[in-house]
Amino acid sequence: MFDREMLTYLVCPATGSALKLSKDGQWLISRVAKLAYPVLNGVPILLEGKAKQWSEDDE
Repeated sequence: MFDREMLTYLVCPATGSALKLSKDGQWLISRVAKLAYPVLNGVPILLEGKAKQWSEDDE
């Protein structure tokens, strides 16, 4: 499980903007970059190559 307190310290590696945890807790979302970074076993994978495209419709 991802520790929500970590969101205070994490930023999008592509833009430096804030990240938001998805409702299902599986993704960290950068609205500015329109990317979603996976969270695997509670560990955020903040690599652009592992991110998927994200849109407001996905939420």
